[in-house]
Amino acid sequence: MVLLLSFLLLLGLCEDTVSEEPSSSGYRPADLKFQLPSTSYQTSDSYDPGPAGFFFHIVRLFVHIVQPSAFPEDILRNIIQKKFDPSKEYDKIIYYEIGVIICAALGLLFIILMPLVGFFFCLCRCCNKCGGEMHQRQKKSGPFLKKYFTISLLVICVFMSIGIMYGFAANQYMRTHVEETRKLSDSNFNDLRTLLNAVPGQIDYILDQFTHTKEKAFDDLDNINSLLGGSIYERLRPKVLPVLKDIKALAEDMKTNRATLVRLNTLLTDMKQSSAHLRTSLRDMKTSMEQTLTDPQCSFPVTATTCASISQSLSVLDGSANFDQLPSLDGHIAQLDGLLQTDLSSLVQKANDSLSDIPEEVKNQTRDFISEFKKTLNSIHSDVKNVSTKIPIQKTLSNFVRYINNTEDYILHYLPTVEKCNSYRWLVCLTICCLLTLILIFYLLGLLCGTLGYDQNATPTNRGCVSNTGGVLLMVGVGFSFFFSWIVMTIVVLMFVTGGNLENLVCEPYRNKKFFQILDTPYLLNEDWKYYLSGLVFNKPDINLTFEQVYSDCKDNKGLYATLKLDHIYNVSEELNITKHTGDINSNLENMNLIINDIELLDEAGRKTLMDISSSGIDKIDYAAYINATERSPTRVNLMSFANNLQRKANQLPPGNLKTSLNDHVDTLRNIHQNQVVPLQNSMSIMHQQMKGLHHRTSKLRDRVSNIIFFLNSTQYFLTSQLAKVVIEESKQFGIKIISYFERYLQWVKMAITHQIAACKPAATALDSAVDVFLCSYIVDPLNLFWFGIGKATLLLLPALIFAVKLAKYLRRMYSEDVYEDDLVRKVQTVPRVETVPMKTMSHANTRSPVEQGTQTI
Repeated sequence: MVLLLSFLLLLGLCEDTVSEEPSSSGYRPADLKFQLPSTSYQTSDSYDPGPAGFFFHIVRLFVHIVQPSAFPEDILRNIIQKKFDPSKEYDKIIYYEIGVIICAALGLLFIILMPLVGFFFCLCRCCNKCGGEMHQRQKKSGPFLKKYFTISLLVICVFMSIGIMYGFAANQYMRTHVEETRKLSDSNFNDLRTLLNAVPGQIDYILDQFTHTKEKAFDDLDNINSLLGGSIYERLRPKVLPVLKDIKALAEDMKTNRATLVRLNTLLTDMKQSSAHLRTSLRDMKTSMEQTLTDPQCSFPVTATTCASISQSLSVLDGSANFDQLPSLDGHIAQLDGLLQTDLSSLVQKANDSLSDIPEEVKNQTRDFISEFKKTLNSIHSDVKNVSTKIPIQKTLSNFVRYINNTEDYILHYLPTVEKCNSYRWLVCLTICCLLTLILIFYLLGLLCGTLGYDQNATPTNRGCVSNTGGVLLMVGVGFSFFFSWIVMTIVVLMFVTGGNLENLVCEPYRNKKFFQILDTPYLLNEDWKYYLSGLVFNKPDINLTFEQVYSDCKDNKGLYATLKLDHIYNVSEELNITKHTGDINSNLENMNLIINDIELLDEAGRKTLMDISSSGIDKIDYAAYINATERSPTRVNLMSFANNLQRKANQLPPGNLKTSLNDHVDTLRNIHQNQVVPLQNSMSIMHQQMKGLHHRTSKLRDRVSNIIFFLNSTQYFLTSQLAKVVIEESKQFGIKIISYFERYLQWVKMAITHQIAACKPAATALDSAVDVFLCSYIVDPLNLFWFGIGKATLLLLPALIFAVKLAKYLRRMYSEDVYEDDLVRKVQTVPRVETVPMKTMSHANTRSPVEQGTQTI
């Protein structure tokens, strides 16, 4: 009944709900992601029996050994189709059940023979037979046999205790877990309701995500100036900006060169004046010193040599720097002034402004287009909303909610009965375990008392009370074994036949899905329907829809649209066709007609200025003459050294006018050096460095201007011929980006409907809970473990009672015993030989009446 309810539950869920497999898009916008809110369920999708699973597995292996035949698919198909005739095909059932039949037959033989053997065994002992005679014949092997019987019985009791523990554990396991059935049922129904309640929220979430997608597209459209215009600008910038940068750098360099020429020209004029003044000063100084040396004191022999030396050194007092041969730079300055009247920097800035205005121009041209385009996007929202309303979700929910409520009421109605029956079963199984435990206790107590109270030196008639009690307890255990074992075996056989067949015919086929494969046999459940499930759900039996496929897909948590192949009813792929919804977008984007005016990098005046710069002649200045002229010293001799030398010579003269005049000339020379030579040297050094720098900057002026003009022409050609193409390409890329949002959204909607909405894992979990968990794990597995343990313990009662009967003879107090009398010992050839005489019965042996003896033999 539970299995039937579970299948009906699955079919009720499958009948009207929609979902399908998605087709993923190749392009996924990185900043646009969708994910349905996750749904959490109470019921675990797998069941772990814990440590008991190991013992369940052992029992399953035993069942498969007993019944190794393959699953009888043909027999079940014939039974379902009512084509099976037991009177003619009973041999197939016998062949499949041969292992169970043999084991059951052995169990029935045990059930029949055990009470009969016990009855005759009791009668036999009452007649002082079968060990009933209270007389023990003493043998040399007696101690060994006692130990053998004791150890054997103890080992058997240990194995019996293991089987009984299996029985107790399985009985309690079944009781505990069956009591959890209500909780398991509630969690499954709550999961199913959670699934149903989540579907409307999932649909609303899908519609809300379109709003997010639309807002993303609207945001891009509102920022078309930075996105589309900016992308066009970025495409042009690497080609245009370097040329404009070079032209601007050239213009700045020409301004710098003009300023440098002006400074150099001014410096050259100053240098010419300074050098002329220096020559005059030195010439005057030479004349003055020559006049000083005409002093009469120079005619004295003492000073004549010094004066002659001074007179000879006057020839080096002359200015060596003469810049009059260097031409003026006024002509070149005037020519640059004419070139710089055309402001190349402003022309470059104008071209830069034209390039930077592209985003704003794009925004102005697309203002009306964006308004119409937004209307097109809003129409897609209504299309998606219509698709969601065409899926019969609400009707499905209302029908399925009623079905869940009815099923839950049915289960709750019969669940108390199941729990009550489980309590009775638990009590019966507990009684069986207790009976076997009682027998085991008698055996163990008998072994304990017999072992502790046994006196090896005591004769059979003199055995102690404790030993005798142990033997009596063993015989009591034997009596209980005969009395109860056949009853226990009857229950074991019934449980074995039921549990073994449930394992092989229900649980194992359910786990390996052979049960579903039988149900999926064409024309099995309905002779007119090839596929029963599709005929039941769609009334279209030709659709290849199978129980196994539906169960597997639900187990993988797929949506019911794909699970039930509901595209035969409503094809979401066609309704959510990307081109169907994005065709209008493409058309609008193609009709955008964005036009960017040609950008003129440099007008004719600017180009003419570039050409004039190339032929300005600034690179033809005789830089070598200027550099060489400024490398020499302004004077032929270092005036400071000359003055120091003159002072040294003057100091050699005696005091007088001559010495005083020469010292005055020393001071004058030093003033000339400080005030005229040093400034002139600084000016020459400045002019030397700046002239070298100007020469370096203008040395490749023609090549530089030629390269600029070449790249200017090529860039201008690119703008003229390729600007429209760049605009079209970037417009198309912008359109692809906008479309990609909706492609991504529509593909996700398709995937969500086909894979995520109404994902039917709770239905598969409910079916697993009913069959695999409740029936197999809660009932069949512990039931099989119970009969396996109790059956083993019951079978061990046979050797146990045999050993108990044998051992009791060595523990109980006997009424008579054997007496030995020694013969004379004769010695022959010094080898002793012991002889015994026949045993004589003691005078008190067997003196009790048969009635009294009979009461002591049990």
